[in-house]
Amino acid sequence: MSTNAKSTQLKSLGAVLALLAFAQMIIAIDYNIVFVSLPEIGSGLGFSEYNLQWVVSAYAVAFGGFLMLGGRATDLFGRKRMFIVGMALYAISSLVGGLATEPWILVVARAVQGLGGAFLAPATLSLVMALFKEGAERNQALSIWGAAGGSGMVLGSILGGVLTDAFGWPAVFFVNVLLAGAGVIAAWVLIPADPPSARGKIDLPGAVTGTAGVTLLVFALVEAPARGWTSSFVLTTAAVAVLLLGVFIAVEARSSAPMLPLRLFRNRNLSTGTLITFSFMATFGALAYFLTRYWQGVLGYSAWTTGLAFVLPSASVLIGTVLGGKLSTKFGVRSTLVGALAVGAAGTAVLALVAGPTSSYLAIAPALVVLSVAQGVVFTTMFVAATTGVEAADQGIGSGIATTGQQIGGAVGLAVLIAIATSVNSGGDGNTVMHETTVAYWAIAIGIAVTVLVTLNFRQRPPAEPVNGADAAGSLDTVETASEGVQPR
Repeated sequence: MSTNAKSTQLKSLGAVLALLAFAQMIIAIDYNIVFVSLPEIGSGLGFSEYNLQWVVSAYAVAFGGFLMLGGRATDLFGRKRMFIVGMALYAISSLVGGLATEPWILVVARAVQGLGGAFLAPATLSLVMALFKEGAERNQALSIWGAAGGSGMVLGSILGGVLTDAFGWPAVFFVNVLLAGAGVIAAWVLIPADPPSARGKIDLPGAVTGTAGVTLLVFALVEAPARGWTSSFVLTTAAVAVLLLGVFIAVEARSSAPMLPLRLFRNRNLSTGTLITFSFMATFGALAYFLTRYWQGVLGYSAWTTGLAFVLPSASVLIGTVLGGKLSTKFGVRSTLVGALAVGAAGTAVLALVAGPTSSYLAIAPALVVLSVAQGVVFTTMFVAATTGVEAADQGIGSGIATTGQQIGGAVGLAVLIAIATSVNSGGDGNTVMHETTVAYWAIAIGIAVTVLVTLNFRQRPPAEPVNGADAAGSLDTVETASEGVQPR
């Protein structure tokens, strides 16, 4: 290949990576942007206090429930096609959400946004895996992709407050119409065409039972804190979910073209990586909830001030995502994960010690920076680890499995931590909230420390062994052949 051709290819890959990072930023923005707007949404559309949670929960249930289907559709029908479908669903549902005049319309729109995320997330991640060689090149690409997610967290917190104050709550949805619409156009132009072979047939029995089972499981986990873990509704829903998932596994074991090939779980890195993504969201992912309770319920911050308070930890996560790729390339994925998790556990423990009813923001800032940088490093590196060794034809479903673990972990972790925190005592005064958040910080620190032990199950290839012609220092040891990438046009 000539020097000019190589330069053109690199520029093309750079433009595609920028688009994939942009998509990850949209997903992060969409998750965070509604939180500050919830009180105005509730009063504007007449939500009850209980039903208002479904502005958030409808998104989480649909996202988590349809991720495996979205991942397999990416493998069968093409990464570019599913990327565009996901972006288009974001744009359309955001428009409907901004125009909503009834609570149920907004809840449905949020569910469709979650569906869009379930197609967009695995398509985006599998494109990164397919286009960039395993090792240093892929680690760097994932750092940029993860950094975009970190910046989306910052933008989501700030935009939610600014847009709501200036234009009202519909603006937090209308801004996504513009962003996602631009993403559809850019994807049509920049993303390499799907190969002709990227077509197939969905395993309908597996798709129905698997999607229904996961959706009901996430639904039960979301409802459990409000209805009670032992309520007949939650127990019945969970039992039906487990039954459907059992049927799903039986169907997949006998299918000639399964939606979820069970052989993937023989890849120790994918199985372990999914546990890591689950644990990451169950621990690090829950910190934002308890920080919000601490700042508003104990220190008396307003919603706008709370949004500003999140800028420092969110920016630190952004720095960590950039460092994650560099560290995993230099020291190896497993070593980087173990180190980052240990630092994150220590930072969270320090936060539990220094956060008090009279603590200033500056007093807790060092702990926030340390644990947030560690969080960013783990976020990037856990996806490098989880998808290593997954064949190119299965990258979509592999990404979907890892991301499903992430979504379910968020629901389970928050519910369990709330139950632990509120079990220590009752009441709602500042001292009680302070005690509950302290208990939650310690529980999170312990959970992160336990995750270190899970991480030791990863396999790691010796640094001297090459992968795809690249430095293998950041790779694991299950891949024997190069992943088949999509070539830019």
